Amino acid sequence: MYFVIAVIAIVAVVIMWKEFPQPAMRSVALAGAIIFGLIQCFTVIPAGHVGVVDFLGNVKEATLKSGVNFVNPLAKIIKFSVKTQEVKENMPVPSKEGLNVALEISILFHLDPEKASSIYKTVGENYVDIILIPQFRSVVRGVTAMYEAKALYTSEREMLSQMIKGELDKQVAPRGFIVETTPLRSIGLPSDLTKAIEEKLRAEQESQRMQFVLVKEKQESERKQIEAAGIAAFQTIVAKGISEQLLRWKGIEATEKLANSTNTKVIIVGGKDGLPLIMDTK
Repeated sequence: MYFVIAVIAIVAVVIMWKEFPQPAMRSVALAGAIIFGLIQCFTVIPAGHVGVVDFLGNVKEATLKSGVNFVNPLAKIIKFSVKTQEVKENMPVPSKEGLNVALEISILFHLDPEKASSIYKTVGENYVDIILIPQFRSVVRGVTAMYEAKALYTSEREMLSQMIKGELDKQVAPRGFIVETTPLRSIGLPSDLTKAIEEKLRAEQESQRMQFVLVKEKQESERKQIEAAGIAAFQTIVAKGISEQLLRWKGIEATEKLANSTNTKVIIVGGKDGLPLIMDTK
């Protein structure tokens, strides 16, 4: 469009060449029109974008990369972003039990630069509203219907998010959309259902804690049995090693030590079993 205007301006300057009062004005007008026309032969594609060339309805498969590109001045250049984009959705989704859950979920995606021309030809510039969002909503509702409501409230939500991403990939990847992730942002459950889920989770955690306590007590009982068996075995061994002769010998050794002691005492030798009787003189 601008190139056509530049051409018209050049023609007008040439036709009215003699009408200009001063030669300098004629030269400036002609140079300005030519420069303006030459500028239309170049286009700048911003970083993170690609350009689709539409020349009178004929769309080129090859896209323009970011930077300065030489183009047909009569062609229309449509710039598509290939940066990561986010779409947020708030939607009621069904659960396996038939409950409606208020779900806030996002999708992070970007366009495949090689398929930008195909998207322009088959969908147009409003590709998010026409293709991505309807497919996204359909997949989310289909996946959540396979899970109970508590799955959205527990650690299973990550598995659910991965399943949504996988199913959505199958639907939109052939069209040129690359899905990066589909995080679940927040879940709104009915208050009575939330309370019931929390009580159930609390009961499950208490049950797991009691199982742990029982295992620990069982291990402690087994430890005490092993310890008791060890003590009994030790006593048996010691009892077998103690004889009457050993006891008499130990008594004689004790008598000898007491006799050599400087403490005041009375030792009577010849008591029962030949062991000494020690009497304090105080």
